[in-house]
Amino acid sequence: MRLSRLHSPFAFAVLLALATTACNRLAPAAETATLVPPPAIDEPASNAGTETAVLAGGCFWGVQGVFQHVKGVKSAISGYTGGSAGNAHYEDVGEGNTGHAESVQVTFDPKIVSYGEILRIYFSVAHDPTEKNRQGPDVGTQYRSAIFPRDEAQQRVAQQYIAQLDTAKVFSRPIATTVEPGRTFYRAEDYHQDFLVHNPTYPYIVYNDLPKVENLKRLFADHYANEPALTPASVAVSVR
Repeated sequence: MRLSRLHSPFAFAVLLALATTACNRLAPAAETATLVPPPAIDEPASNAGTETAVLAGGCFWGVQGVFQHVKGVKSAISGYTGGSAGNAHYEDVGEGNTGHAESVQVTFDPKIVSYGEILRIYFSVAHDPTEKNRQGPDVGTQYRSAIFPRDEAQQRVAQQYIAQLDTAKVFSRPIATTVEPGRTFYRAEDYHQDFLVHNPTYPYIVYNDLPKVENLKRLFADHYANEPALTPASVAVSVR
């Protein structure tokens, strides 16, 4: 999703309007959703106030936009995971050789939505988990499908869920999602936060990401929240 090598919100907005790079290419509507079965093994019930999941599935605008509309999600923050702090910057990650993936840190109330249910939504509507190092018009390792578990329990649930779905041949191709423990999440620049919410008419969002939110509403009506959980202390850039 290379848009600019500049971090100025003004320059970013201008370059977005020029529609010259990957996230600006018009593409077919987002991949058809696949309602996958729930995980056979989930985390045990928890009384914790919140839990955190970190997921990557292509351009973080759409993944963030989906989870902002899930009941029980307190926040969904766009960022980078897989590389080091020194290269957790948009222009570096866009080169595709930092080890980072564009990712989203989802903070949720496990009493309302479980980690397994978060993964079910991730596999069903947030992206195509059979694509390797790409989603839609975006290509590169920074757009890989990856789960970054926070602990051994999350790692076990993720690995067993992938094996369950592959064994059941839910998808026509094997799942390409990697499970990468022990990685640190770094928050992305403010101009990436809440991008779908603030730019619902932006062509990339219309063609690639709004269908994902509609699929969430259609397939997971009981989990759908009409009002999005906005990113704390973000400064969003609106492109019209």
